[in-house]
Amino acid sequence: MGLNLDAVGTVSEPVERSWHSKDALLYALGVGAGALDPTGFELDLTTENSDGVTQRVLPTFTTIVGQGGGGRESIGDFDPAMLVHGEQAIRLHGEIPTEGTVSITTTVAGMYDKGSAGLVVLESESRHAATGALAFTNRTALFIRGAGGFGGPRNPEGDEESALAAEPLPGGEPDEVVTYATRPDQALLYRLSGDRNPLHSDPTFAKRAGFDRPILHGLCTYGFTGRALLHTVCGSDPARFGGMRARFSKPTMPGDTLTVSMWDIGASVPGAYRFRTETQRGETVIDAGLFTLAG
Repeated sequence: MGLNLDAVGTVSEPVERSWHSKDALLYALGVGAGALDPTGFELDLTTENSDGVTQRVLPTFTTIVGQGGGGRESIGDFDPAMLVHGEQAIRLHGEIPTEGTVSITTTVAGMYDKGSAGLVVLESESRHAATGALAFTNRTALFIRGAGGFGGPRNPEGDEESALAAEPLPGGEPDEVVTYATRPDQALLYRLSGDRNPLHSDPTFAKRAGFDRPILHGLCTYGFTGRALLHTVCGSDPARFGGMRARFSKPTMPGDTLTVSMWDIGASVPGAYRFRTETQRGETVIDAGLFTLAG
């Protein structure tokens, strides 16, 4: 068992992925939309037939429809219970339609030796099937415990955005703070959008992975965080949502309360914000957060 280092640099064949209005609605519910006020300001995310309301799509839905273009099956042979999500970055090139089809290609961008674990980075590019125009991109880092020690590089080569995200958060109080409560059954609802990993539903599997009980999907926490950024920074307008990247620093449990703190760094980087997500226990579950407005 181990990582297939020869896979680095390979590009998958294009795979088409389609979605419909119902898929976007289910995803929105899975990341808490409508929970605070079922008939209130998020109706455009949670319904398709409300009077005077046009359905729109949460930008973090790209983490669902922008993956699945291959790549994972080539990275090696390992125990899936040892895999956890390390980092996620998305970039949108326009608002997501409520129905569509994209063609996805995935590149195995790198494999990195973290000693006791391996880090695999996948980069997926999604283009509108009808026009070929770039729709959105995903960058996913997978942390695989027990897959390290192969003698490769420890970290990816940095770029400007990565360096900015790695900087300490600004000093002082955050400019904005939003708190959302997750449901005890949040993982069971979120998994219906496609991630059926039993780590998030099966107590036996979760214990084999070293957890007392099933944990919440990292991308569900990411979606809650994205909602906070959408409503606070973008004025609830998905067209203003440009890019979002973050690192998953600690597991979240279904039923946790999530507090998202945001710092405006637009004075030094126009349209940019730093953010962090913590639980009611004071644990940081998402850090190295960087958000940029579209434009």
